[in-house]
This record gives sequence, structure tokens and C-alpha cells, in this order.
Amino acid sequence: MGTELAEGQPLQASKAARQARAAIARKQREPMSLEMVDVAAPRDDEVLVRLVATGVCHTDIVCRDAFPVPMPIVLGHEGAGVVEAVGSKVGNLAIGDHVIFSFNSCGACSNCQSHEPAYCHQFLGLNFGGVLLEDGSSPLSQNGTLVHANFFGQSSFATLAIARAKNAVKVDPTLPLDLLGPLGCGIQTGAGAVMNSLKVRAGRAIVIFGAGAVGMSAVMAAKVVGASAVILVEPNAARRALALELGATATIDPRDGSDTVAAIRAASGGAGVDYALDTTGIPAIMTTASEVLLPNGQLGLIGIPPPDAMVPLNIMSIYARGLSLKCIVEGDSDPQVFIPQLIALYKSGKLPFDRLIKKFPFDQINEAMAASESGDVIKPVIVF
Repeated sequence: MGTELAEGQPLQASKAARQARAAIARKQREPMSLEMVDVAAPRDDEVLVRLVATGVCHTDIVCRDAFPVPMPIVLGHEGAGVVEAVGSKVGNLAIGDHVIFSFNSCGACSNCQSHEPAYCHQFLGLNFGGVLLEDGSSPLSQNGTLVHANFFGQSSFATLAIARAKNAVKVDPTLPLDLLGPLGCGIQTGAGAVMNSLKVRAGRAIVIFGAGAVGMSAVMAAKVVGASAVILVEPNAARRALALELGATATIDPRDGSDTVAAIRAASGGAGVDYALDTTGIPAIMTTASEVLLPNGQLGLIGIPPPDAMVPLNIMSIYARGLSLKCIVEGDSDPQVFIPQLIALYKSGKLPFDRLIKKFPFDQINEAMAASESGDVIKPVIVF
């Protein structure tokens, strides 16, 4: 159950103001349970939001099953909803505003000050710690017992969520909130990898490994920036077909028995590509990605490998070609700037990420997680 009280002292948890229904992860590799929780009133810099929908991201699955987040915890980090209360120092949001949640950042470190919040010096603690760093409290509790929350500064697997105003992005109320949540992580990560991290130039070639929500978003973004060749390597036939509709110029099945490196080079025009983006986290694929790069090429890594994995890269080959390697977090995005740009692309028809989405009611959140894990659905979205 919840964290035990220490020597009879209550855990730090703010006074509850509301109740919400939440999906609580209590043990690793077990289904989440839908339970009622108490929700604290927002602090000075926070907002209380009624969730309309939230995306399901692979990171939610990893944290439920393997990554050492404290439990019990409410996960979820692609929330979208309507503001119901604001803290006393919040000036940019008001009750009734429609918002999308994104990741949390301190706002004070050198990277945050230079508009690089995805590399906040306190990123891990703020987004995975399960409590507020300043005092160890949580906005969620049950009968006075702390329930870990603040996951990515939101814990959106609940009907109500507390977030800091700085990681809630105001959006046009005429837009469909039940679709917009994935912009807060998966979509911005894939699109941002192309547009912000690698800065793919028009007329250059890119290969993308993996066609989940991140990979598909990268495909769409590569088309937006005018890449000459957008090559997708993906074993799922249905996803390869969809990628061709969304902007890929060629797709490759890595399991068809052919030489993947040769196939990528052929699809690029014969020589290779300027950019390679891995979304799988599989070391062997990272090696393949490095092999197809032209001189001065860039390798972007998004997928997280197992903690003890080693990537076999030929250092002399990398050095001789002047390759660069970029480990990408959240698409190098400043959400307050980049999410509005993505929305503009969506409204113009250039970023049709809605084609990746399948909706599930909140009662079926475990089924949605399973559909994401199996690959049956590219981007599940929970609708409250």
C-alpha cells in the first residue's frame, strides 16, 4: 500500500482540497488499480487541472515495469485538460484555460536559463522522483498516506492533476483536447529530434529506425523541413504503409533477409544519409545507423537501451568520417515555444499526428498500456 509513517509522524502531503480517480501503480509489472485519491490545493506556482485526456507513452510502461520510481505512484505525462484552480503567483493561466502538460524543469539552472529545459540539471529528480524536491511532499494522498505523484510534473493518469504553471502550455480552446496531449512528450520528442536536435536541412537524407509515435513524428517532421529522402526502417508492415502516407520516401523491413545497410544506401541514392535517428534503443541498430552515415553525418539516439548495454561502434570509422552523436531528450524542446509551433503545423495539415491515435476510456487504461506494449496501437490516448 502507501509509504509507511516514520515513527508515528505524518508524511508531508499538502492538505487535500478535492478527490480524483487515479490509476495507481503499486508494484512493478502489475496492472494499475483505479482508486480514489485526495488532491491538494495548488501551491503558489501551480494549477489544478481537470483532465480531458492523456496519452500513453513508452516511458509510462518502463516506469511501471522496470525503472526505479517510488511506488505507489500515479504515472502519466501527456495530459491535456481545463484549469480549475490557480495558485496565488500564477499570472499566465486562469480558470477555464485549456492546457497541455509537458515535462518539468527547475527554470533556474544554466540550461534552463538558456532555454534548454530538457537538459535541466534537476531533470531526473523533478520528473521521476515522485515528490516535490523542495520538501518531499506529494499533491496526492489516501487517508493521510502519501501517494507518489508529480511524475513529469503532472501524473496525468488521474481525473485531476496538479502541475506547475511553467509546464502547462495554454492552447486554443477550439482545438480538440482529446487529441493534443501527446504533443507534450512523444510527438514533440520525435518532431523535435528532427527540427531542433539534428536540425535536418532541406535537401539532405535521413533514416529513422522504429515507427512508434516518436519515429512517426520524426517522419512527419522530416517531410516538413524538406528532407530529400526520408527512409524508415520498421518490421511492422502496417506502420511502414502509414509512414509512406505521412512522408516517408522509402521503407525497409529489417527482417526480410536483405542487407539493411545496402537497402538504406540504395534508398538514399546510393551513398548514404546525412542523418540517422534511432528510436528503438537496440545497440545493434545503433551500430547500423552509424554505418550508413556520410562524412559529417549526425547520429541521434532517443531509444533507451538496457542499463548495462554496450554499443559496438568503430571509433576510427566515426573519427575518420567526422561523425557526431547526439543523445536526445524531449526533442531539445522548450515546450512553451515548440508546442505552439507543432499545433500550427497540425492546424495546417502538415503534422497529422491524430492518425497515430486510438482512444480508450479510463476504465481500460491497462488495456491501453498493453496495446502500446504489444505494438497494436501506435499512440493510445486515455479519455476521461
